[in-house]
Amino acid sequence: MTNTMSYRGYVASMIFDAEDKVIVGRVLDVEDIITFHGESVTDFEANFHMVVDDYIAACESLGGAPEKPASGKLMLRVSPGVHAAALKAAARSGISLNKWAEEVLSVASRRSATTSTALVQPDRTRKRTRAGSRSSRAA
Repeated sequence: MTNTMSYRGYVASMIFDAEDKVIVGRVLDVEDIITFHGESVTDFEANFHMVVDDYIAACESLGGAPEKPASGKLMLRVSPGVHAAALKAAARSGISLNKWAEEVLSVASRRSATTSTALVQPDRTRKRTRAGSRSSRAA
């Protein structure tokens, strides 16, 4: 049994607090802490809708965009060479490209969360000439 509820793309956990006899909820997968409760499922659902609507309105009134939970769907555009290399790496690992990319992104995101600099810096040492070929930049 899944103890979650969805509304407007947001998902909330549902935990019964036997001592207070309420269902406690927290909106998941956003950095902001959004909690609420209800004495019944109907009350819980109404309060969940209210806090999500209030969160979105508060973000907009402060001039910001509300954080949206990730859907788990990611569309990337990469060069054919990177695509081919990723396909080969996934095949060598014996897994699908999707699973391989998920594992690589997971490792990279954990690393970037613990460091203050980017994992990979773009190569900015070369520039395009008028003819479109690359040349080395003078130091």
